[in-house]
Amino acid sequence: MKDLSLHIMDITQNSIVAGADKINISLCVKDEPQMLILEILDNGKGMDAEFVKKVTDPFKTSRTTRNVGLGIPLLVQSANMAGGELKIKSEPGKGTELEARFNVNHIDRIPLGDIPETIKMLIMANPNISWTIHFSSPNDDFILDTDELKHHLDGVSIANNNVLEWIQNTLDDGIKLVYGGVLDEVN
Repeated sequence: MKDLSLHIMDITQNSIVAGADKINISLCVKDEPQMLILEILDNGKGMDAEFVKKVTDPFKTSRTTRNVGLGIPLLVQSANMAGGELKIKSEPGKGTELEARFNVNHIDRIPLGDIPETIKMLIMANPNISWTIHFSSPNDDFILDTDELKHHLDGVSIANNNVLEWIQNTLDDGIKLVYGGVLDEVN
């Protein structure tokens, strides 16, 4: 995959298929050397320890429509190419925690891509899911919580076009605020 937003789309689709109704997406820049850390946590059906060990194998998938699953193996490859790694913790009935790390200054770190557009599309297609989006860096911190937003919408659907446009613009501003000067593609 050519950017991180596509990995986010793919991994969160796994969460949705696993029945998650709460999905947290976190992008954090920290540590020395600076690492970009993507965390996706869900409360879906989870995986047993044996399946977690095999999930990075492209020929191991829970899908019934095809017998290959490339999303996680491609994310592992992207992380490894950028001097990082991928960790997965999961437990049946409790959900899954995925953490991918990328060295910020590594020449092979994939760009962020259009994360605000991706998240807007995820919310539009899945308005009943509780989404929490968190961006952090040494510069600043940003959180968007759709449950909190729904509370303030007073009956207006979160899937309303004006609301979705506001979400996308707010996420874009959040990325610039948090990562401006830290990640090259947003300078």
